[in-house]
Amino acid sequence: MKVFINCPFDREYQTLLRYMIFTLLYLDQEPSIALGDSDCATKRIDKIERLISESDFSIHDLSRIKAKKKSEYARLNMPFELGIDYGISFSKNKSKKYLILENEKYSYQKGLSDYSGFYIYAHHNDPDKLVKILRDWFVNNRIVNRSTPGANKIYLDYFDCWGFIFDSLIQKGYSEKETDDIPINEYIDITKEWKKSISASHVLL
Repeated sequence: MKVFINCPFDREYQTLLRYMIFTLLYLDQEPSIALGDSDCATKRIDKIERLISESDFSIHDLSRIKAKKKSEYARLNMPFELGIDYGISFSKNKSKKYLILENEKYSYQKGLSDYSGFYIYAHHNDPDKLVKILRDWFVNNRIVNRSTPGANKIYLDYFDCWGFIFDSLIQKGYSEKETDDIPINEYIDITKEWKKSISASHVLL
């Protein structure tokens, strides 16, 4: 199943995004994200609309909609994309499921009061909490079955996967510094390679 991801793309969010993508792939879901399409001939909004239309589920993280300091603009891309997604789903009468995230509980209501009444999950910028939210949401909605490994195992397996990714990049000629800026599609591809290697080792056992 394709999962559209609407989230901040700044360096501060990079770790959360990697955990999110890893968890989705771990659960046999396919991440769909605008960063994965760098075609300069296509308008960004067109890419987003296409990705939303093609997705089965959506994850919207509203944790960065508040300005951090005086004179700084609020970041409106995330609620804007949520609105696009909702509109496309409504117009097509598509019973699409959404996972809405925020940093602190109920903080989104101060800037997006029309969405009050919906259950929003707070991750507190904690990768461990984010993994549990994702894993439990997919299980509760019966998208994956209850035999799925627990959140703690998924969280710990991330470190093994990142070691695999790091070694793969070094072998390809990356410097240690460059490994922190791996392109999103390369990250996805190598994570899938790690998952295949783990599955193969389990079969051999």
